[in-house]
Amino acid sequence: MKKILITGSTGMIGKNLILQLKNKDRYLTPNSRELDLMNKSSIKKFISKNKIGLVLHLAAKVGGIQANINNNFEFFLNNTIMNINLISECYDAKIPKFLNVASTCIYPANINKKIKENMLLDGKLEKTNEGYALSKINAIKLCEYINKKNKNLSYKTVIPCNMYGLFDNFDPASSHLVPGIIHKIVTAKNNNQSEVVIWGKGNAKREFMFAEDFAKILIKIMNRFEKIPEILNIGTGKDYKIRDYYKLTAKLLSWDGSWKYDITKPEGMKRKLADTSFQKKLNLMPKTSLEKGISKTIKYYINIINEK
Repeated sequence: MKKILITGSTGMIGKNLILQLKNKDRYLTPNSRELDLMNKSSIKKFISKNKIGLVLHLAAKVGGIQANINNNFEFFLNNTIMNINLISECYDAKIPKFLNVASTCIYPANINKKIKENMLLDGKLEKTNEGYALSKINAIKLCEYINKKNKNLSYKTVIPCNMYGLFDNFDPASSHLVPGIIHKIVTAKNNNQSEVVIWGKGNAKREFMFAEDFAKILIKIMNRFEKIPEILNIGTGKDYKIRDYYKLTAKLLSWDGSWKYDITKPEGMKRKLADTSFQKKLNLMPKTSLEKGISKTIKYYINIINEK
């Protein structure tokens, strides 16, 4: 039986995915020492040693808004090299199926309506994460060109909304919004702080999915690969203001302090809600509510702190 290669298996989504896998012998989950995506010869050697029928590409250099602002060059360069190396080597080896995982940051900035898959390249990108977004667009287009060039290959892309959950990054210098909020409010509570700073006015809207739900959706997609379109949004169908994420987290932690809005700091896109019409038709909607997901993530983070 041909194997399924999962890149990025040591990242948040990868770890959540591995927890959900049943027939683990079917999957290859190398770390970066075993498979260096920055090195084409490492990829070629790994592919030649294994019979691979499908690649799930999760590996990426990622970060929150501040990390993106500080590292646009590195995010663009490293992700572009990894994506081109892996996709081109899979193409050369004629691996029949490839599932590329992108991000809704690839879409034009500040679209007030739900973002459909065909809106890719319809406008300018959000500057704060332009480097990362461009690297992801490169990968999407490369998969598209391969499909046109070789009809025997099927290289597809899923475009998920923002993620949070178990195994997340809670480092305030590089975390995404939800783990960053959890870290701030847990710290405020533990240190008896009466105030927490919110970047911007807190009005920008964001869509977040619990990573465990996305892992389960990816398994369904791999099992129904032929039914999935070439590009598919994956979201929750709902978005909330940044201040609402703060308020919900504070409520779940029983912290009753106040907010200070730092309008000198960037908020990023005003809104980026994915259109999930195709996702709904394929019965791929997530099950976990925002409150339940954040509650589980808080418990996970507090356990990490207590173990230190």
